[in-house]
Amino acid sequence: MVQTTAGNPLVSDAPAEAGSAAGPAAFVGRPRQRARGLAHGLVEDLGDKIRSQSLRPGDKLPTESAIMQAYGVSRTVVREALSKLQAGGLVETLHGVGTFVLQPRPGGVFRLDPGEIAASVDVLAVLELRISLETESAGLAASRRTEEQLVAMRQALDDFEHNVTIAGDTVAPDFRFHLQIAQSTGNPYFADIMRHLGTTIIPRTRISAIRIQDGGAYLSRVNREHEEIYAAIARRDPESARAAMRIHLTNSRERLRMAQEAAQQQKAKAEGVGAAAGQGGGAASSDN
Repeated sequence: MVQTTAGNPLVSDAPAEAGSAAGPAAFVGRPRQRARGLAHGLVEDLGDKIRSQSLRPGDKLPTESAIMQAYGVSRTVVREALSKLQAGGLVETLHGVGTFVLQPRPGGVFRLDPGEIAASVDVLAVLELRISLETESAGLAASRRTEEQLVAMRQALDDFEHNVTIAGDTVAPDFRFHLQIAQSTGNPYFADIMRHLGTTIIPRTRISAIRIQDGGAYLSRVNREHEEIYAAIARRDPESARAAMRIHLTNSRERLRMAQEAAQQQKAKAEGVGAAAGQGGGAASSDN
């Protein structure tokens, strides 16, 4: 991915040494302070810059520390904001490399039908469990996996990628990849929990909106996240494996949470319109 800085309002115009990270002075502006929190303000500020092309596709965002200093927020706020931007398809984080701006896509997050809100609540609960369980299993797998287990992970990813190109089944190889990581921990309880949950841990098996959204681009992004996890496990890097798994599952959680919030707002608006219509009808009948 090409890293550019020209025209980037987050990058200083002053010359910098090649490969150096932008410092606090490289930023302009601060997140708008609203009741919904600092993270939301940071998401709005960076999101506006991306959509207006002030931050262009391929631009590399500054480090977490630089963003913290420039916006006067904590690391937790920065990470939450970046997670939401990733979930919205505005940026992509490559562990150990950095966070890059993506080409904004119309539609953004998939649209969740209001009727699927109950299912989404349960899927979110499962994703929270998976973040705790699979983040650690990825780290253990990086330390304990065998060459045979690594080959099995590679095969699952190859099958996933092939099925994306032919619009085939991606759920089975997706689950196989995650199950193989659990098996590679050497602790049978990790794999037992994954088998008990089964393929329903994959959100798109239970939320139809995910299955029908811009499938190719969405699944390609999922595959890139898988590749980051695999690469860390292959090089026996536990911390990077944990980070890559957390990014992958947090992205899934944030994509669903954003869609859930939009669906709840849509449902509340529809109920409000219905209630107003009912009141209007009642008033009309009382006049007759």
